[in-house]
Amino acid sequence: MELNEITITSAIIDRYYQRLKNSLVSDVAIVGGGPSGLVAGYYLSKHNIKTIMFERKLSIGGGMWGGGMQFNEIVVQKEALPVLEELDVRYTQYAENYYTADAIEAVCTIASKAVKAGLTIFNCMSVEDVMMREDKVCGLVINWSAVDIAKLHVDPLTVQSTYVIDTTGHDTEVVRVVVKKVPGKLNTPGGTIEGEKSMWAEKAEKLTLDNTREIFPGLFVAGMAANAVFGGPRMGPIFGGMLLSGKKVAEEIIKKIKG
Repeated sequence: MELNEITITSAIIDRYYQRLKNSLVSDVAIVGGGPSGLVAGYYLSKHNIKTIMFERKLSIGGGMWGGGMQFNEIVVQKEALPVLEELDVRYTQYAENYYTADAIEAVCTIASKAVKAGLTIFNCMSVEDVMMREDKVCGLVINWSAVDIAKLHVDPLTVQSTYVIDTTGHDTEVVRVVVKKVPGKLNTPGGTIEGEKSMWAEKAEKLTLDNTREIFPGLFVAGMAANAVFGGPRMGPIFGGMLLSGKKVAEEIIKKIKG
């Protein structure tokens, strides 16, 4: 049977358009496709909460792909093993409380589980602003990453969401927009972004989880973004806190939506 190039093109456009149009209104929008965002997307979708994700890069997975200094192996502590087990990521014990997993397997498996649970992911899309109603974040302003990179003057589009999660890591991209453009203060000691500190793995792993919360009405932070906003240290290539942070932010939003 012959293949027709126009039918191929039409199939891509039609299916993508359907998916995008269906995502214009959602319960939760996640910005950043790293490990904490993917885990949050998995748990939210598992509870039938309509969740979409925007990732500016071509690939999802954030810093997990490269492990530590491109040695694509990650370390996870014992507390986070139940998350790996639920997501079917294999691991091996290295020492007491130190477990390793293949970084590539971890990213691929977590992403697959999240998508099959119902998470919709849009890659190559950047978030350049938020949508506001009075004093609450209620959506995102999106554009193609290529437009942002090329510095083209192309107006964006908007999606509506009851809650937004910033999982953009060290850059805290969504929170920075809110600090710059939105009236009000963040839920931090100084009312603004406190800034990431130098590496201290043990402290950072704990604070990543502690700092996962609603930072502004309608806006949550998770993963490394939570530490950067609250002034915690970085943790390096240990990912237990990232996984647990994704689960925690999902649980917090599930409580708000379902009571």
